Amino acid sequence: RFQLQVRAPTTADDGEFQRPVIIHRAILGSVERMIAILTENFAGKWPLWLSPRQVMVVPVTGVVYEYAERVRQQLHAAGFYADVDVGADTLNKKIRNAELAQYNFICVVGVQEKDEGSVNVRCRDDVGTKAKGQTIPAGAFIEQLGALKSSKSLDSKLVQ
Repeated sequence: RFQLQVRAPTTADDGEFQRPVIIHRAILGSVERMIAILTENFAGKWPLWLSPRQVMVVPVTGVVYEYAERVRQQLHAAGFYADVDVGADTLNKKIRNAELAQYNFICVVGVQEKDEGSVNVRCRDDVGTKAKGQTIPAGAFIEQLGALKSSKSLDSKLVQ
């Protein structure tokens, strides 16, 4: 029954009156409300530990596609969500697409980074890294990401 009527002629087999009871549970509704509140609060700029888009690896040229994929695999093995943009767009367009997609970190890799085994890191929340970024070894970057993720910080800035 969708309308609970207290005086409805509901009786048991023995003829005694029984009050109808409806139990309502809204477990999924509560989860949806929580996700909606979080999305509104962060305005799509999720902290690293909650973000569905954590790291984008952007190769400068086709020569370093293999290295970019290797960096993505290292990040994935460390437990991070990482993508590689190997599309035909220009470097600036790839970086802009990653910024619009709200990736926490953009790692630009070129021949110099491939030779050094490093990545050029741009952080979404740090305006100072928007231009060139800082080049750090890939292993050190993954360690810093792990520390940032475990700290549950609301800022996605690497600690030096």
